[in-house]
Amino acid sequence: MSRRGTAEKKTAKPDPILRNRVVNMLINRILKHGKKLLAYKIIYRAVKKIQQKKETNPLLVLRQAIRRVTPEIAVKARRVSGSTRQVPIEIKPPQGKVLAIRWLLAASRKRPGRDMAFKLSSELVDAAKGRGDAIRKKEETLRMAEANRAFAHLR
Repeated sequence: MSRRGTAEKKTAKPDPILRNRVVNMLINRILKHGKKLLAYKIIYRAVKKIQQKKETNPLLVLRQAIRRVTPEIAVKARRVSGSTRQVPIEIKPPQGKVLAIRWLLAASRKRPGRDMAFKLSSELVDAAKGRGDAIRKKEETLRMAEANRAFAHLR
């Protein structure tokens, strides 16, 4: 199926309560089995817990957490002359934001705890402070890219 012209980029719409596009991206990513109302409840409870803990604007904490977790470089598997190599590639900011959200949610799902809102709020606060599982994932990816810098010419 061919496309005539260029494909349109979809921009994320803001969520109805906080009016933030990043929050809507987070809601759509946390969604499981089409239960969007449950995803809204989880996010808004997490935002409320951050506001109670830090007593600052929770959107600033969310932005700072995503900014700290966003990678600039990653590795991609490429097949070169019969063997698979991990080739470092640069990541554009939108894709980096998507990866950061994915890593934050995966790290919060792994956390031991009561409910998802509590785990997500704890992970966001930790990531904003520069620690946590999502930060460790970013550093691990950066280390892999540095180790495979010799294969950068293969991209």
